[in-house]
Amino acid sequence: MSKFYDINIDIKNAIDALKNGGVIICPTDTIWGISCDATNTKAAEKIFEIKKRPQKMAMILLVSNDAMIQQFVKEVPEIAWQLLEVADKPLTIIYSGAKNLPKNIISEDGTIAIRVCKDEFCNSLISRFRKPIVSTSANFSGTKAPLIFSEISNELIQQVDYVVEYNQYDTLQANPSSIIKIGLNNEIEIIRK
Repeated sequence: MSKFYDINIDIKNAIDALKNGGVIICPTDTIWGISCDATNTKAAEKIFEIKKRPQKMAMILLVSNDAMIQQFVKEVPEIAWQLLEVADKPLTIIYSGAKNLPKNIISEDGTIAIRVCKDEFCNSLISRFRKPIVSTSANFSGTKAPLIFSEISNELIQQVDYVVEYNQYDTLQANPSSIIKIGLNNEIEIIRK
């Protein structure tokens, strides 16, 4: 990051790439992710191609606030709001009844994994973009997820349209989020602690 770094320019460049159907690498509230406009089918296809990832594997949607969840889920169970309120670390919830999203973002069973991103940079990016972004770990499918930016493969970096400068030199290792699946009758299944 240069001494002339400007977070607003970084966010603008990332948004420009997203608006043009591009793929970006950015920090999230967990690990570094490879992201695109979650409403753009072709952009999501690019992520599957870059990561060499099977299309049937679901990706996570990052939103900037609770209200955004309701735009993409038919009915948010009350238990989800309660879990989001008490969560003290990043929590991804898998909801039934995904809507307003491309088919290649939604799981075969009609569910969608969504996390309200609390990271300052990523949250600002999503808020200003005014759409959710897809996020999946910034690695090739089947390889170790990068816990810090320097662990991201140069080969992967060369295939995306923009790499966010913010936090590239942070050496604090992040952890993936907890993942919980909520059924239609409020049943809870812990996918990842």
